[in-house]
Amino acid sequence: MDPFEVRMQFLALLRRLNASQQSIQRVVGFAVKYFPGCGEDLWDCIVEECQKGSVNSRINILYFLDSLCETCLLVKTRAKGQDRESNLYVNLVARDLGKIVENVVPKGRQGLPNLVSTRQILQSWRSKRVIDPQTVDDVLTSLDDRQTALDATNPSLPTSSSHHHHHHHHAPLPRNEVFKRIEEDRERHKRLRERRWVQPITHNPSSYHQLLLASFMPLTSTGDGAQELTIDIEFENEWETTSDWNEDDVEAATEEADLCFPAEGEGPMDLS
Repeated sequence: MDPFEVRMQFLALLRRLNASQQSIQRVVGFAVKYFPGCGEDLWDCIVEECQKGSVNSRINILYFLDSLCETCLLVKTRAKGQDRESNLYVNLVARDLGKIVENVVPKGRQGLPNLVSTRQILQSWRSKRVIDPQTVDDVLTSLDDRQTALDATNPSLPTSSSHHHHHHHHAPLPRNEVFKRIEEDRERHKRLRERRWVQPITHNPSSYHQLLLASFMPLTSTGDGAQELTIDIEFENEWETTSDWNEDDVEAATEEADLCFPAEGEGPMDLS
């Protein structure tokens, strides 16, 4: 197919995109297949659709990007020669991440339905190092600042101009659109729960097939970039979410010690 035909078919697929994995994988496969000759053009299509689609279609595009990034990294690990250096669409997502999120979560109350799901995807990308954690943190901070500003306003006392703007742009969704969104959210959240336990995809193809004990693996850190091992990423994520040692930990340790080593005269621990 010539580039124009590729673009038109891709736009048609994007406009029919929904929350089902079958629909998402169809678009992902098309995008990866035609990346070598039309990658930038297809990426422009994604950004354009993210700007002018409905709120529901925009969140579908973000979930599509989640699967697209995962597929691109898998393709990279299996590539040979110079293709191993290519992240395909991942670099484009990182470059335009702020613009994408701003379109998926528009300012004002219109973007609230997409806020939670967008945060979940961004946090997943940060924990799995799909995109540079600092880049993701910057976007998450902008989302937090925007919600803080929105909470600071009093929606019960809108000005005349803001009330007119709200009425014109944020009209309630039709009933069938509401039910469609509920069903699609259920499908998307199911997918997130299924993938929550999956460990990060290694960015270092040379170590992809190494089956070494953790104690024999080289020590890496965030500064190593693509050479950072998956097990080190997993450790850092757990370390960041572990709280400091406090009185509750002392009490829990004491209780467990008493159960394991009862005082003299007390019966043995019940193991039933």
